[in-house]
Amino acid sequence: MRIALAQIVSTPDASENLGLVEDAVRRAAEEGARLVVFPEATMCCFGRPLGPVAEPLDGPWAERVRGIAAAAGVTVVAGMFTPADDGRVHNTLIATGGGVEASYDKIHLFDAFGFAESRTVAPGTAPVRIAVDGVSVGLATCYDLRFPGLFQELAVQGAELVVVPASWGAGPGKREQWDLLVRARALDSTAFVAACDQADPTAVGREAGKAPTGIGASLVAGPLGAVVDQLGAEPGLLVVDLDLDDVTSARKSVPVLANRRF
Repeated sequence: MRIALAQIVSTPDASENLGLVEDAVRRAAEEGARLVVFPEATMCCFGRPLGPVAEPLDGPWAERVRGIAAAAGVTVVAGMFTPADDGRVHNTLIATGGGVEASYDKIHLFDAFGFAESRTVAPGTAPVRIAVDGVSVGLATCYDLRFPGLFQELAVQGAELVVVPASWGAGPGKREQWDLLVRARALDSTAFVAACDQADPTAVGREAGKAPTGIGASLVAGPLGAVVDQLGAEPGLLVVDLDLDDVTSARKSVPVLANRRF
């Protein structure tokens, strides 16, 4: 399975960000990727009021993403914001194209490091998987990385790959935690984990601000925790071939899903 991680720097302009999506999907499709993953907050970068930006899944922003995916003949996963019933928004992943139509609302909200995502974002309640060319793919978002139970649940349900769009907050030790957590979740689930972060905005001359706006370093970890490939801090497109037989082999060698007791 060939996948692509599109490490971009989202702007506050949702229309401008659609241009980034279209360009990256075109390039990924030209390289033969069947699944193209974008960061959390692809629709609009954090650090702005999210309520005015949020649109339903049948709104114009999501419809444009559907059109881009359909035109390229690939499956796209990208972060957006949808209205919640209580006046907040959901931090949502849209998954569309290639026979896929699904969405995932971020379950674990980033109430950490002095940031309170739950003030403006309502949590999701259920894990979500999609099937891309017959491969079971779990969906997770950013702070979800700190919760191994979600990844093991997705794996028990059949996920061989978990994609993790993110907008990782900068700070002391955060890059080390990012690398460690992606690799650890791959080990926990004996699955591939493909984590696509927002590029570091300072790498393109923008301010990072106080919001979690990304550090780059998007990576793919194999089911035994090894780094398959990784980007730097700047925007880029990471195209990776995954051998799904590695998942079968890892689950035979290290059957943590079968052996777990809690």
